[in-house]
Parts: sequence; C-alpha cells; structure tokens
Amino acid sequence: MSALTGCNTKTNSSEPSSSPTSTSPSPDAATPGKTEEPLKFKVFYSDNATLPFQKDWLVIKEVEKRFNVDIDFEVIPIADYQTKVSLALNTGNNAPDVILYQSTKGENASLALNGAIVPISDYSDWTPNFNARVKEFGLEKEVDALKLKDGKRYYLPSLYDKPFYDGGLIMREDLLAKYQLDAPKTFDDLYTVLKKFKEENPDSYPLTILAGPRVLYRMTMPSFGISVGKNGASGTNTLSWDYDKQTYFPGAISDEYKEYMKFFSKLYAEGLLDPEMADPIDGDKWSQKLATGKSFATYAYYDQIGGVESAATEPGFKLQMYPPLEGPAGAHHQPKSSTGSGILFPKKTADRPDFERLVKAIDEIFYSEEGAKIWCLGVEGQTYTMDGDKIKYADEIVNSPNGIYKEMQLKYGAGSDVTQMVWVNAREMTKYDENYSQINATVAAMDNAIQSIPPTPMFDDMTAEEASSLQTPLSDTFEVWADGFLTGKKNLDKDWDQYVKEMKNLQIERFTQLYNDNLK
Repeated sequence: MSALTGCNTKTNSSEPSSSPTSTSPSPDAATPGKTEEPLKFKVFYSDNATLPFQKDWLVIKEVEKRFNVDIDFEVIPIADYQTKVSLALNTGNNAPDVILYQSTKGENASLALNGAIVPISDYSDWTPNFNARVKEFGLEKEVDALKLKDGKRYYLPSLYDKPFYDGGLIMREDLLAKYQLDAPKTFDDLYTVLKKFKEENPDSYPLTILAGPRVLYRMTMPSFGISVGKNGASGTNTLSWDYDKQTYFPGAISDEYKEYMKFFSKLYAEGLLDPEMADPIDGDKWSQKLATGKSFATYAYYDQIGGVESAATEPGFKLQMYPPLEGPAGAHHQPKSSTGSGILFPKKTADRPDFERLVKAIDEIFYSEEGAKIWCLGVEGQTYTMDGDKIKYADEIVNSPNGIYKEMQLKYGAGSDVTQMVWVNAREMTKYDENYSQINATVAAMDNAIQSIPPTPMFDDMTAEEASSLQTPLSDTFEVWADGFLTGKKNLDKDWDQYVKEMKNLQIERFTQLYNDNLK
C-alpha cells in the first residue's frame, strides 16, 4: 500500500447494516449517571508525516468519550518507530500499556517467545468482539496462522473482510482512444501499446514508475509466478511461494524470474521503460513526467491519479487504472493479507490490577461495530449521515481538494492504518469514486487476482539467526544483479549461469530449505 493506504474506494453498494460483532456498551462505557473513573492507559502511535497525528482529532475525542477512557498517545515518527518499540520491549523501560501498528514478524517473534509480550490468545474470553469479527470475516485460518512456535498468538491483528485493489497499471486513457488501442489485458498487449506511444512520441519513455523498481516488481512479478526483491511477498527478498505445491522455491534464480527479466529488460533496451526508474523517482518528478506527456503509463496507486490530472498540461488528459495484466502464471496483483499490523501488550501491562478491564476496553474500542465505525467514518451527524443504508459524507469533506479519503484522515483521524482495526470493503469504498469501485469489482471477479501472503515459518532463535545470516548477502547480491539484468549491464543469456552459481555459493538452496522445513 501507498503512504496513504488506509480506506478503500467509493461505491454505491450498500453499507452493511448491523454487524454480528455489534455489542452492547461495556459496563465501563460512559452512561448517564456513571461515576466510574475513565480507564487511563498509554499507547505508542506510529506517525506518518504525510498524515500527521493530532491529539484533538474528532475520532480520538469521540472514542474517549464513548468508551470512558483517557488515552495518552506517545507519538513516534514512523522512521524511528520500530527502534523505539524494540527498545521498549527489550528493556521493559518506558514501555507503554499498548503498542499499535505491530505484529510478531521479525524480532518481535523472538521477543514474544522470550516473554516480553503478553500472549493475548490466552485471554480470548476477554476479546469477544475480536473473536466475533474473525468468525464474521471467515478468517479463523488466517488468524490461527499468526500463532508462534509455542502455539500462542501475541497480538490482535487488524482484519479485512476482503482484499482490495489499490494500485496497479495506470495509463493515459485519452491516448489509447486517440491511437485506437484497446486497453492492455496481457503483458504482450502492454508491449504493443508502449511501442505505439514511443512511435508517436520518440522523445518519451512511455512507462515510468513511482519510487523505483520495487513498485514495478511487486505489482507485476506475481503474473510471472514470482515475488522477489524489496517488498517481495515473502519478506525474504529471494524466495517465492508456490501456491500449488504450498512450498517455497528459490525464486531469484528460477526460470520464472529469468522470463520476467527478459520482458522488462527488453522494454528498457527499447526505450519503453524510463531509465531514471533505476533510482527511486520522487513523487513530484514522477507526477511531472506524466502530467507533461514525457511518459504515458506507470505503476502507482489510484489515489495519486487526481493530483497528476490537476497538474496536466494537455487538453483532454485522462488517466485510468486497469486490472492486473496476464502473464505466464495468470493475472495477479501483489499478494495481500486479510490480517495486518495490530495491537500488542508489553509484558508489564499484564501486571496492571485492571488488566482485564483494559483488554476488554481495547477489544470494544477497536473491534466492536460501534468502535470500528468511529475509526473509519468518524461521528455520525458530523462527518457523515445515513441516507437509508448509504453513507453520505459532510459537504466540506466531499468538496475538499484532498478528496474524501485523505481529508477524513488529515482533519478527523478517520481511516488511519495505525488505529483502524476493522476494514469492511463496501464501507471503505464509499470514500472513493464510482470508477474505482468498478475497477475493484472487476478485479474481485477475476480468478484469484490478489493472492494471499505466503506463510511465515516458525523459526526458533538459532534457526532464525542462521536464516538472517543467509538472507542479507543473498539480498544484496540479488539487488546488484537485478539492476544489471534490467539495465543491460548484465546479459541474461551470457551471465545467467554465473549469477545462479554466485547465488548458490551464497546458499540460496539452504535458505530455501530452512523456510520449508519450518513451515507449520
């Protein structure tokens, strides 16, 4: 997801009415005549500079009032967040009561197994809203897979009822019409379209990429049967998941990867792919390339289309996003999970005399229908109203130049990845336009267009250390060769065997074995 990832797209489809997860207010919630003191607790919050935290956000004030809580947010820049979390969990010093936007991947798994994090699955009787939401979305298997080697789960993940298609191939729809070209459905079609753009505009580089090769790779590799490199689905950088065999394979040295690089190195060699993409292209420069006709197509996110169109210099300029293209392995977008980063409790939180009250409050605040609506939509009567079963946003939100989605986050704190734990696709889509809804409907009807995230192996400390020691040199070597193959500095036919030999010498096969041997 992009930096603005959070809510989804607009549609006129009905908002789900009462959810099975709806619960009556907890005994701790504020009610007339209630005298109990608010529940106070401290929270770590990961702050994104593009959507800066505000302590007076409407959603925070409403949650505190509605659920009779007093939340002390420690706001930490996203770049420093993992370091701060690690320090708090490792030392126990200055640890908050609750940590948001976390999972038990990486170091957190080891910390959990060593007792630094509360095994929240031991207290499932205290999380009825979470339990009901998991059942409603049919995510029992996915949530069960989050358990560590000891059979316990150490965090409450965010939950998605279905994945959504937030970014992909974006092209000049007006120029497709002008040149009498059909929208591409396969990568061969894409090549044909880009060749035509180049013929008509010899000085252009038809396909540019936001932020560099990693965005291109993660959005296109799955159609070739792989997912490797930075932001690869497995997190290994060099291994891929075989969805049929349910095993890992060394994707970085596979025939599938070689076929993939042949296609994109051909685009690069023929001037169809922006050579500046070898280094990350910043957002302003990327936007200018598209807005001024220097490029005609890109891989990026839907919510960035509006900004480019408003900066366009050509009459009739219109961008459109298209479903995933078909490659040798089918038509697939980047894999996504139905569970995401969520909430964990440092060990010392369990020492609170009111620990049970705290866990029950967190469960209700984030996973009840009442709480979920606040974090996503804000407050009925202020940010939105209901017209029958449809959501209607306040005029100032609808008319904001930021768009509904971003305005809701910036001004009201609604729709933040950090605090929103329940994602109902139909509800999210009300924040975007009808066009995006139709694209999502098309993608949803395709055959497994968005595959699941590969499973994480259950390493013990010693195996995790060995895997880590293998991963870094393999990743570094892969990145050097990937750049060489893409740009033509290395020849796929002549140099491939040398590359494979080098990766094997770095024990990519042993690395693959470690992953497969430690699957559940």
